Amino acid sequence: MMRLKDKLAIVTGAGSGFGAGIARRFAQEGAQVIVNDVSPAGKEVAREIGGRFVQADVTKGGDWAKLVQAAGDKLDIVVNNAGWTHRNKPYLEVTEAEFDKVYAVNVKSIYLSALHAVPVFRRRGSGCFVNIASTAGVRPRPGLTVYNSSKWAVIGMSKSMAGEFGKDRIRVNCVNPVFSPETALSADFAGGAVTEEAKSRFLATIPLGRFSTPLDVANACLYLASDDASFISGVCIEVDGARSV
Repeated sequence: MMRLKDKLAIVTGAGSGFGAGIARRFAQEGAQVIVNDVSPAGKEVAREIGGRFVQADVTKGGDWAKLVQAAGDKLDIVVNNAGWTHRNKPYLEVTEAEFDKVYAVNVKSIYLSALHAVPVFRRRGSGCFVNIASTAGVRPRPGLTVYNSSKWAVIGMSKSMAGEFGKDRIRVNCVNPVFSPETALSADFAGGAVTEEAKSRFLATIPLGRFSTPLDVANACLYLASDDASFISGVCIEVDGARSV
């Protein structure tokens, strides 16, 4: 039996990387998926899975209104996957504009998603958020302090949302991936080209000896979004091969 049959999900930042993997996996499990990205890149993913593409900037309330309106009152699941980082560099070299963009994409977007999706979930009597945070919010690395702190904020916000919206039967959980060369932000995390030397450096910190893949992250999201996790809220699942231990 398909685990998301008859469910409607919004997946942000789904034009590539983890987001595309989540959208594909949800569709395989029977979900109708609204594929979101700030660029037209999500059109091909939407076409591939028989979903609908909605181009929108998750840092803008008006764009979130458009996204949720596209889903209508059938919305069941919101996956806040869209993310951004500054290049790996000393904390004091991060510009104010870089700081603002990291927090707008990684943190403000989740606030805006709740602002627009929670009223729909309340009308429906239930709903589910899955927020993509990071192992950076659990075991931060030097050189990514602003990004790390934004992911701590995602984790804290998710837990607090779970406590506040539980009475509405709205579940809120996190998935924390480890570094993956398959994402668009990998070069910024590495502070330059993702060379074999850079990969080896990251790989040495992962006990299971490989990087996270879009399918790994998608499977964790699938569990949290499914009825199998109907009593799971306020948790973070590290998809990191024991990196955070």
